[in-house]
Amino acid sequence: MLILSFFSTFHFFYLAFSLFETFMSSSVSLLLQMEVVCLNSEPAFNEGDEYEHEGDSATGENADELCAAPHLKREPPPPTVGLEFDSFDEAYDFYNGYAKDQGFGIRVSNSWFRSKRKERYRAKLSCSSAGFKKKSEANNPRPETRTGCPAMIVIKLVDSKRWRIVEVELQHNHLVSPEIKRFYKSHKKMILAAQKSQQAEPVKEIHTIKLYRTSVINAAPNGYSKVKERDVRHPTDHSKHLELKEGDAHAVYNYFCRMKLTNPNFFYLMDLDDEGRLKNIFWADARSRSAYIYFSDAIAIDTTCLTNKYELPLVSFVGVNHHGQSVLLGCGFLGHESVEYFVWMFRSWLTCMLGRHPRVILTDQSKSLQMAISEVFPGTRHCYCLSYIMQRVPEKLGGLRGYEAIRKQLNQAVYNSMKIAEFETAWGSMVGQHGLGENKWLQSLHEDRQRWVPVYIKDTSFVGMIPVKENEVSKPLFDGYVHKHTSFKEFLDKYDLALQRKLMKEATGDTESRNCSFELRTKCNFELQLSKVYTKQIFEKFQIEVEGMYSCFNTRQVNINGPIITYAVKERVEVEESEKEVRQYEVLYETTNMEIRCICSLFNFRGYLCRHALNVFNYNGVEEIPSQYILPRWSKDYKRRFPLDPFPNDVDLNDYVLRYNHLLSRAIQVIEEGAQSRECWKASLQGLEELCRKFALENVDEVYL
Repeated sequence: MLILSFFSTFHFFYLAFSLFETFMSSSVSLLLQMEVVCLNSEPAFNEGDEYEHEGDSATGENADELCAAPHLKREPPPPTVGLEFDSFDEAYDFYNGYAKDQGFGIRVSNSWFRSKRKERYRAKLSCSSAGFKKKSEANNPRPETRTGCPAMIVIKLVDSKRWRIVEVELQHNHLVSPEIKRFYKSHKKMILAAQKSQQAEPVKEIHTIKLYRTSVINAAPNGYSKVKERDVRHPTDHSKHLELKEGDAHAVYNYFCRMKLTNPNFFYLMDLDDEGRLKNIFWADARSRSAYIYFSDAIAIDTTCLTNKYELPLVSFVGVNHHGQSVLLGCGFLGHESVEYFVWMFRSWLTCMLGRHPRVILTDQSKSLQMAISEVFPGTRHCYCLSYIMQRVPEKLGGLRGYEAIRKQLNQAVYNSMKIAEFETAWGSMVGQHGLGENKWLQSLHEDRQRWVPVYIKDTSFVGMIPVKENEVSKPLFDGYVHKHTSFKEFLDKYDLALQRKLMKEATGDTESRNCSFELRTKCNFELQLSKVYTKQIFEKFQIEVEGMYSCFNTRQVNINGPIITYAVKERVEVEESEKEVRQYEVLYETTNMEIRCICSLFNFRGYLCRHALNVFNYNGVEEIPSQYILPRWSKDYKRRFPLDPFPNDVDLNDYVLRYNHLLSRAIQVIEEGAQSRECWKASLQGLEELCRKFALENVDEVYL
């Protein structure tokens, strides 16, 4: 069942996203200024790993040196089945460039058109020596120059915009050599095109297998991006780029080529400096992009590799799925820890996610991160991850006299303070008692306390992304796959394995949540109620709170203000070395709308009610938890019941993004439901294949199944 679910989901994703590309009558603009470049100022790939850029030249005499610098010119890769292009002209130019370097010309020998619209959907590009000329009746006929050469490629329109190579023959039956200086008509077109201007290529989404140079991406008011040319008065610091070792550049290039050909809706961007050195990379696959549609409420930007000075400058965008598991929402490599570089990375991610901002972002404590997030996500609540800060305590304070006492007092202030006044008192006592007033790190923590101390951020919903207890630690998503000396190549080799294990873990959770009955540990109706709703992993966490109700006692009213009643709930909590102490929690209960709030704020931190709130509900005879305290994101059928944004009746139907988002939301529901069983899979597949045939995507199954 798990294997069926995994592969059928991938199949549905491919069919659905192929249909999206066909449905869209205009390509989405990512607002990139594109230009073919090299990496690290020297050829980082082997010969044949990148297309030649037919650059800018004033005359045909130096047409062989169209690139601005000699090291930018490389032999384009040979044509291979599966390469895709944004247009017929681009496919033609690619083959023509390859032919020019090999020493032969090309021509369009056959074309196929749709009868109704006279639209070309298939073409054969052949060597100029293919076939034979018709016999001439002239007295002095021109000599035969064709040899019936079989060298050719066949390209096919696989959706409304992209052309794919479906057949290739590289062998010629005549001498071919770039040393033979012969002028071909097809090459003349290249020279004329190069002489026209130095204008950039049209702005379009990246589908072809190229490496692009991107200008600085600026966020527009609507959340999308716009391009601004670099100010030439401020030269780039060429030391701030990714340090690629032998084999790294080739691994990155090959990975993106493979993913663009095999992973539907794969997205990537590369940022290079004026000399072609790679500064930043960002990418996200179809699974990450669809996951963000469901789980966009809170994300963490993991910069552990940067903080720990790993050789791999990995930045990961991480969310939490309906099982409480970490889910990847995109990642990248950052060339330098500066505001400018972080801004590029964040805007790339935001562009990938179609401009949809998260409500909450968690990061490590960093001024560069803070400034970049305030610029790119001005309306998003930015907090520092508590576990990142507390894990640094031994490093920052371990050498101080009385360290153990300092650590205990710090933990007490951070984790056990229920009110702001309690935290400030405990912090001041720690600093004064140990003479820490001049400690720069503690000073910075106190200045930023409203971004990380639980008592200051308890009004924000974190859906379990930050720890609220002393012994809890947040592990990086790629924990165990990355070490201090992991190379780019090594990481990309492990990347797919890491994600496959994550996907299988989620698929296992889905199966267990739908098909298994949960063991009830109490006779409380709250437990029975949510055993029918929550996924297995979330329900087990909620069970701990239900069982914890029995450690609460002496629930009593302490204040009444109209419909709002304040309760005091006492609980015996375990402290160090199995010792217990009694703590008192205030719970506000509004009787009219059955709204409840505990001072511990577990509902905001974890996404489900705490034992103290449950105790007050039980005290008041409430038998079922009100719906506002059952978050849909924890439901076992959340993806099937995911609320769709209504499609406005008065919207401009020419708006690509609105059409795309609406279709994507509907299709993902079909995908998630269709992968649940063999019968659903067959029914969903039948409907998708019918649409594929309607939009001339008959070859989908041939290539990907």
